[in-house]
Amino acid sequence: MDALQFTHLIRDIPLGKKLPDAVYLHKDSFSEIEASLTQFIHAVAKALKVETQDWHIVKLSRNEFRLSLLSYPSFFTEAYPSLTQSVTVDLNKLSHRIVDYKNSDNPPILHRKETMLPTHHTSYEEFECITQEGENAGLYDNSRMIGFKQSWLRVIERHGYTLLDGRLFRSSALTSPNNSEQASSIDRHKTAIVRHELSAPMKQLAKQGYLNGDYTIFDYGCGRGDDLTELQAHGLDAIGWDPNFRPEDDKLTSDLVNIGFVINVIEDQVERSEALIGAWLLTQKLLVVSAMLANDKYISQFTPYKDGVITSRNTFQKYYAQAELKGYIERTLDENAIAIAPGIYYVFKDKIEEQRFLSGRFKRHHAWKQITAPTPTSEEQARLLFTRHHELLNRFWDRCLQLGRLPVQEEFSEIADINSALGNAKKALKLLLQVQGEQATSEFEAAIEMRREDLLVYFALCQFEQHKGYQHLPEEQKRDIKVFFDTYRVALAESKTLLYRIANTEEIEAACSQAHESLPASKLNLGHSLELHKKFLPYLPALLRVYVGAAAQLYGELDEIDVVKIHITSGKVSFMGYDDFDTSPLPTLRERIKVKMWQLDVDFFDYVEKDNRPPLIYKSQFQDETFEDFNKQISFDKRLKKEDIFEDNKRPCNLNAVTSSLKPKGLEIRGYRFYKLT
Repeated sequence: MDALQFTHLIRDIPLGKKLPDAVYLHKDSFSEIEASLTQFIHAVAKALKVETQDWHIVKLSRNEFRLSLLSYPSFFTEAYPSLTQSVTVDLNKLSHRIVDYKNSDNPPILHRKETMLPTHHTSYEEFECITQEGENAGLYDNSRMIGFKQSWLRVIERHGYTLLDGRLFRSSALTSPNNSEQASSIDRHKTAIVRHELSAPMKQLAKQGYLNGDYTIFDYGCGRGDDLTELQAHGLDAIGWDPNFRPEDDKLTSDLVNIGFVINVIEDQVERSEALIGAWLLTQKLLVVSAMLANDKYISQFTPYKDGVITSRNTFQKYYAQAELKGYIERTLDENAIAIAPGIYYVFKDKIEEQRFLSGRFKRHHAWKQITAPTPTSEEQARLLFTRHHELLNRFWDRCLQLGRLPVQEEFSEIADINSALGNAKKALKLLLQVQGEQATSEFEAAIEMRREDLLVYFALCQFEQHKGYQHLPEEQKRDIKVFFDTYRVALAESKTLLYRIANTEEIEAACSQAHESLPASKLNLGHSLELHKKFLPYLPALLRVYVGAAAQLYGELDEIDVVKIHITSGKVSFMGYDDFDTSPLPTLRERIKVKMWQLDVDFFDYVEKDNRPPLIYKSQFQDETFEDFNKQISFDKRLKKEDIFEDNKRPCNLNAVTSSLKPKGLEIRGYRFYKLT
């Protein structure tokens, strides 16, 4: 069965719980649908070794070649059964994902069960009656907020009802949730800090060009509104809402919605999920979700409360691990969450914009040389034509090098001028290559190869994160695919091969050795790791770019990172951030992040005490002449090595150890120089 047949069969299903993007059916309804579809569903389950007793409902996508096998073992015994496991199958990618809810205290639940059964089923009338009770009580008025167990129980309680033996009974009075005396005294408003610059999530939006004035912005849980004040001062259309400081303001849909450090201060798990879902409902293009991260050692100093802690300021905090936060967002919203920085994730509602963003992350940018105007001669008409339109052709050439191909009209605003002067873009490129000769030809061939490799890296990393398919690609990427790969299938096949190769330690080791030979600067620890400055990442072979890129997807942007270590045999990548890397001959290690690729997990190591931060010895190993202090660092490292103060190549644990080692020699360090002690 192919995607077209699948879509047609789903469209013709005569029963089921029908939503805009999917149809839900119980297995007892299969006699009412096309036999080929039933056989196909059972064949998928058998292929994945999902036993018949382990799934009860099938969710059939109406827009994609995708289905989910859902386990509701209490479908016939509970009024609102809980989901215990889902197996989601992408039939285009031939991949599947299993999510286990058995130990969840807030699993997804099922409503309107009768819609998933044929009308002659023995349970149909009973289930219809249960649904009618909920309709009469007004429980389905906001269907977005009733999909999870705790949210559903909260809705029932708010409407003045009690769920007893699966049926609704009117409560004698509407009672408030029992949050305990401690919970009622938590000072949530104290978590709204005063800011003197943009918050970290807003800085990320600014960095990636989303604060350019083209988008409306809503800050969900804006606190005192310092971000809004700054954004509005720049003339941006930015508004916000906060339950403590701006409760009277409206919640309005916007292109960009930021829910910054909100979910971690809400002690009630249901309210926390409702806040995240509420922010998502306001989002038109992009939702930014951020929360506090911390390790167990830091959390242990506080008083435990529910799934978080009470801080010394009497505020609640739910501290997350990076992977835990991603999982929470994706379970709650059923959307892909993209790591941008530690504790900051993007969730795109606009899937075209998502692909445009992802493509831009993995595209290399080089400063291409401008074409110099040749001296015109009467002997060659081509050179005269080139000279006449020199500036226009320079701009056209730059765009060709950026794309690795000819631009179309929407990719080069002066294409009409090119057509008028030279006939068409193809003739313009031919003229450029003719006039500039072999140098231009080599440069354009390099641009083609670079762009093709960038796309392979991008598609490989998209498959690592299981992002959406071809229908969500921007038009410019579809043109790239046609030029560089001919078909999307070929692009996926090549990128999938590239992605799988990162598990081959022999290939990783070979690529590290190759990179060490070709990079401007790096440190190769034979058989163990390759270390390099992050500015040299674009020069890595494609295999290592995917390897590091996958790790960065689990961690986020590398803004605060200086050195990257690629572990050859252990399936790990480490990111190191140093204090004063660009201005100190001995920068000290501020933070180390170890991404465990095989476990899809991230470990954070913060060096809180400045005096105990280990220094980076021989920093010049990671630099070339493009670093401002390169020459000074080379001289410093030569002198440091000459003094031979490190016994058995042991590195000092902190700067005080370096100072102590130099004292017996009567030396001290000031800046990049050594001085005699007076």
